[in-house]
Amino acid sequence: MIILGVAITVIAVLAVGIYVARKIDGDSANYLVAGRRLGVPLVAVSLTAAAVDSNATVGNTDLTSQFGFWSGASLALGLAICLLIAGLFLARPMNRMKLFTLADFFRVRYGRPTEVVSSALMILAFTVLLAGNLVACGYLLQRFANIPYAWGVILSVALVLAYTIAGGLFSDAYTAVIQTVITVVAAIALLTWVAISYGIVIPEGMGPFDLEQLTDPAMGAPINWATLVALGIGDLVAIDFMQRIFGARTPEIARRACFIGAAGTAAIGTIFALIALTATAVLGISAEDGPVLFTLLDDYAPPLIAVLVLSGVVAASFSTASGAILATSAIAVRNLVTIRRSRSGGADPLLRWTRLAMLPIVALGSFLAIQVSQTGILLTLAFDLMLACLAAPFLFGIFWKRPGAVAALIAVAVGFTVRMTYLVLTPTIYGVPNDILYIPNTLIGADFDGWATLVSGAVGFGTYIVVALVSPRRAQELADTEAVTAELEREQEGAFEPVPA
Repeated sequence: MIILGVAITVIAVLAVGIYVARKIDGDSANYLVAGRRLGVPLVAVSLTAAAVDSNATVGNTDLTSQFGFWSGASLALGLAICLLIAGLFLARPMNRMKLFTLADFFRVRYGRPTEVVSSALMILAFTVLLAGNLVACGYLLQRFANIPYAWGVILSVALVLAYTIAGGLFSDAYTAVIQTVITVVAAIALLTWVAISYGIVIPEGMGPFDLEQLTDPAMGAPINWATLVALGIGDLVAIDFMQRIFGARTPEIARRACFIGAAGTAAIGTIFALIALTATAVLGISAEDGPVLFTLLDDYAPPLIAVLVLSGVVAASFSTASGAILATSAIAVRNLVTIRRSRSGGADPLLRWTRLAMLPIVALGSFLAIQVSQTGILLTLAFDLMLACLAAPFLFGIFWKRPGAVAALIAVAVGFTVRMTYLVLTPTIYGVPNDILYIPNTLIGADFDGWATLVSGAVGFGTYIVVALVSPRRAQELADTEAVTAELEREQEGAFEPVPA
């Protein structure tokens, strides 16, 4: 019954995603930014669905059960902070720029070399993010449908690819309605059942008001702060979030949608963390036996609630994976290969090549998911890189006119070097063994876990500020910015035919 219910949800998502693909009408502007015609409801639900993915549910419950509320809930709360900051400061100016990808910002602000470097980093980070969401789907199919983990990953990515390759951001936004509704209903239903059946029981020292988790290194404070900072600030350089902001009809719509998404993400993340604490305290469920949420649903929950929650996990994972596939492929084609939108003389090449680029992207994401079967860790690592390398050039670059390409490129190089060095030398990542790139050594121990993220981010920001002060933006860069901005305006206006949302 459980897998049948999940299958019905998947079929509904596929059907809606493929149906709305007719809105693309052969135009990459419709495909990448939904014709810039999305209203508050569609932008808000797509942002929420992107934030409340498998990492904020399955990863959240695993980490909470092991280390406490702030360890797991920080995955969702960090994303909520990110959306709040985006709504307060970034949504309106970014929507006004009429960009097609976030990497376009780095081309406009800093020039071609920075565009290439930032694009490569974003592709790397969001392929990791894609993998993190495929991990949860692979485990789900293995547990509930007896499909081998690797084949579950491949099946999941094939289903997401089917509607993403057809309808782009339109498909992502409309399917997010289904995904968000299911996730909200599922979270409330599961919390209600747990409260009625067992009460809400919080082990000593592990609850949301046990602030030692944020102040005491022995309670994981550096790791918890690293999660909040990496997701709250590093995730501002989120190509899938920004893609949805670009698709909003007006800057004010983008802003309001961010606030709604932030509230929904924080609420859902908190609910799943409280459920995990109760499951650990009352039922003794441990992450050592597999994902805590899956064990709770399979062994204890009523079938209908299990269907709802698992459908929500799959739907949310699909939404995040879809956004990552779309935005990553667009950056690879548009900002690395420099293929532009054109509706004259036949098919739009940007549309055609973005669809083709999705194939190697999903292949790489699937390979990584099979090799590194972690959920929350992959999400946070992705935005560790963004925090150390691109957050400073992005955030300061919007409001501070002095820094130029030299500051951006040096900050990226130094931040990347420091973060990758720590990744290689630190034996754990966010409390779990480093199975990614660790080289055994005596230089750095597990107690530096968390600090690696914070120090790398501080080095990236500090480098950018210092270089900007001693090496200001050149006059030629200002002229280049004006030229690129004019090019974007011509590309936006040429043969553009709005499609009703």
